[in-house]
Amino acid sequence: MNPPGLSQASQAWQDAQLALMALQVDPVRLGGIWLRASHGPVRDNWLALLKASTLKTFRVPGQVDDERLLGGMDLAATLQSGRVIHQPGLLAQAHGGVIVLPMAERLPSKVAAHIAQAQDCGQVHATHAHITSQAQFSVIALDESEEDEACAAQGLTERLGLWLDLRDVSMAQSDATLEALGQVERQEAMALLERMETSPEQVEALCQTAWALGVDSLRAPLMALRLACVCAALEGRDAVEPSDLQLAARLVLGPRATRMPAQPDEDQEPPPPEQPEEPPPEEEPQNEPPEPPPEDEQEPEPPQEALEDVLLAAAIASLPPKLLDRLLMGKASTKAAHGLGNSGQAKTSKLRGRPLTPRPGKPSAGARLHVLATLVNAAPKQRIRQNAPGSGRVVIRSDDFHVQRYAQQTPSCLIFALDASGSAAQHRLAEAKGAVELLLQQSYARRDSVCVIGFRLAGAQVLLPPTRSLVRAKRALSGLPGGGGTPLASGIQAALLQAQMLHRAGSTPMLVILSDGRANVSLAGTGGRVQAREDAQAWAQQWRLSGYPSLWIDTAPQPEPQAQTLANVMGANYFPMPYVQAQRMACVVQDLTAQTRRT
Repeated sequence: MNPPGLSQASQAWQDAQLALMALQVDPVRLGGIWLRASHGPVRDNWLALLKASTLKTFRVPGQVDDERLLGGMDLAATLQSGRVIHQPGLLAQAHGGVIVLPMAERLPSKVAAHIAQAQDCGQVHATHAHITSQAQFSVIALDESEEDEACAAQGLTERLGLWLDLRDVSMAQSDATLEALGQVERQEAMALLERMETSPEQVEALCQTAWALGVDSLRAPLMALRLACVCAALEGRDAVEPSDLQLAARLVLGPRATRMPAQPDEDQEPPPPEQPEEPPPEEEPQNEPPEPPPEDEQEPEPPQEALEDVLLAAAIASLPPKLLDRLLMGKASTKAAHGLGNSGQAKTSKLRGRPLTPRPGKPSAGARLHVLATLVNAAPKQRIRQNAPGSGRVVIRSDDFHVQRYAQQTPSCLIFALDASGSAAQHRLAEAKGAVELLLQQSYARRDSVCVIGFRLAGAQVLLPPTRSLVRAKRALSGLPGGGGTPLASGIQAALLQAQMLHRAGSTPMLVILSDGRANVSLAGTGGRVQAREDAQAWAQQWRLSGYPSLWIDTAPQPEPQAQTLANVMGANYFPMPYVQAQRMACVVQDLTAQTRRT
C-alpha cells in the first residue's frame, strides 16, 4: 500500500494525506481526524490540502457560547415580529461538512460534550427554543500539545477515527504528495463503498486485534473496518483485502493501544496430536503396488499466518510513544480535556474569570444581571404580556432575570514529601532534588508552585514553603541532609496540614511522596515498627478522606509491599521506580497534574 523503506516521519505524512482522502469519501462514519502537530509550515501544508479538498469546513472557536454553537433565538427579529424566530447554530450549519477545532487541547469540556452528543445523535437541540436540526458532520481536532502537556478530551478523540501525529515531520517531507491511492474519483469511490463486501473473518480479525492491544471501545474496530472499506474503494475494488485491513489496523487501532500485546511462550510447544492405534498389517501380495492414501489422509499444507496476527503486527508498528510509562501509571490512553496551561481546578465566580452560560437568578449578593439573556427569556412572552399591542415596550418580570457567571482557574501546588532517612537517602535523594528543579523550571508557564517537605530522624520539616522561585528551591534542597529513622506518619501528617492550608487559600494541592514505606519511627518520635506502621496507615486514611490527589513513588531497589499497601490506603497512584531518574520522575508527576486537572 505504501512504498517500502519510508522513514517514520515520511510515513506519518503519507498517512495524513491518506486520512484526508478517506475523509472526503466517508466523512460522517469515519468520525474525523485528531491531528497532533505544532503550529508551523507542516500543519499549514496539511490545512492547505484540506482547503483544496471537496470538504466544506466550519471553524468553531473554543470559547463559543451555547447559543452560537447549538442555535437559538434571533432576539431582534423575535422582538420585532412578536413570535419566536429561530437562528441555526454552527453545528446545524455544518451538516454534511467538517468542523475544525483549533487548539483542541484547550477546548472546554462543555463544548466538547455538545459536539460529541451531536455526533452520536446526528441532530442538535437549540437553546431557548424547542427546535431540532440535523447535524451530521465530522470533526478535525487540531491539537498543539507537547509531550509534557495534556491533549484533547477523550470523549472527543474517541469518536474520531483517524489519529495522526505530525510533530516529527519536517517541512521538506511535507512537500511530498501521495500517489499510492486515489486511482478513482470521489463519486465512483462512494458508489463502490455502497456495495462493499466484507467477510465475518475480517471483522473477527479486527476485533481480535483491538482486544490484543487493549482497545475497549467498540467504535475503534467499527471505524477500522470502515476505513478498510474506504481504502478498497479508493483503489477501485468492491471487496476488502488483507492489505486494506493492515492499513486500517495501523492507522486506527495502533495509536489507541493501551497495553503491549501478549507474546506467545516459545518454550512451551503444543503437544503432538494423539495417533490412533493401527491394527497389525495384513499380508499383501508382493506383486501389487501399495494403494495411495485417501484424500482425507493427505498431509496438510503448512498453515498460513493468521489474519489477526498480520493485523496485530501492522498495529504494533504504530504504538503510541511512552506507552510503557503510561501503563505503569495506570493511565494507558492519551486523554485530557485541558492543557497544562490551565492551572488548578475551575471554580465558579460571580465577578471575574472566563464567562459561562448565564443562569436564572436574581441580581443580588454580588451577582450581576445578564441583560441579553434576560431579554431572550422575555421576548417570546411579549404577545401575552402586552396590554396594548404595538406600544413598543418590552415587559420584563422577575422570573425573566438571568445573572452572569464566570469560571476561575485556581492555582495548584505540588507538595513533595521526601524520605531522607538513612536507608533511602542513597537511593533517591539526589534524584528527587533534580526532579523538583526540573518541575520548577516548567512551573512558570503553568503558574504552579512547589512545596518540599523532608522527613527523617524523629519528625518532618517544611524545607520549602510554596514558591515558584528556582533560587530558593535550590538553596533549600542543597541543605537537605540524609540519614536517621523514617517517621513516615509525620511526613504524611505534615503534607496533609500543608494541603489543607493551601486549600483554604484557594489552591489545588497535589502530593508526591517518595518513600519505600518502611516506617520505623512513630508519630510520637519513638522507635517501633508496629506502632510506626499503624500511625502511617491512620494518617494515610486521613489523606484519603480529604480527597486530594496523590502519587506514591516507590524507589526501593525492589518494589515494597508496605509502600503499595500505604498507597492503596491513601488512594494514591502507585509507581515503582527502583532506578530513579530526574527526567522520568518529572514526566510522571506531570501526568499526575494533567490527570488532576481533567477531574
